Amino acid sequence: MMRNETRYGRGFTLWFTGLSGAGKSTIAEIVEKELQERGVKVEALDGDIVRTNLSKGLTFSREDRDTNVLRIGFVANLLTRNGVGVIVSAISPFKEPRDEVRRQIVDFVEVFVDAPLEVCAERDVKGLYKKAYSGEIAQFTGVSDPYEAPAAPDLHVHTDQEEPHESAQRVIEKLEFFGYLRPQGVEAYN
Repeated sequence: MMRNETRYGRGFTLWFTGLSGAGKSTIAEIVEKELQERGVKVEALDGDIVRTNLSKGLTFSREDRDTNVLRIGFVANLLTRNGVGVIVSAISPFKEPRDEVRRQIVDFVEVFVDAPLEVCAERDVKGLYKKAYSGEIAQFTGVSDPYEAPAAPDLHVHTDQEEPHESAQRVIEKLEFFGYLRPQGVEAYN
């Protein structure tokens, strides 16, 4: 099916990637609420929650991070194939596993949630950046470990330049554009 064909009611995976503190979870929560209000079957897979439940025991080595992303992708694919809108908010720092997940999930929308490192550090309520800068946390993405930004995401939001609701609205508009959501005010037809 081409991207411009109607897909109302089909599952999709909406994958938010970006540094810790960029705003992935905040935007994902707003989008999730909007989707629920529109009657979309939706499941949210937040990186922190998945790591605690699905990927418990994994370290922050590159291999384990890749494994974590692939596990999230496996679950997202199962849900998507069964008509669920899946929202993933995970740092997913490396391009190769993100691209592998994209290849596996036909209905995949990648959103790069972007903010400068210093802005992410300012927003950090958990104190992770402070610990990373002091050396208490090794292999911290953006500080002591790399983040490979997507070269061609479906949507690139700059959370240092717009409010979370504005970014979330752009995500909703992208889902409408791709045909996963009926635009507001458009009547169903048979």
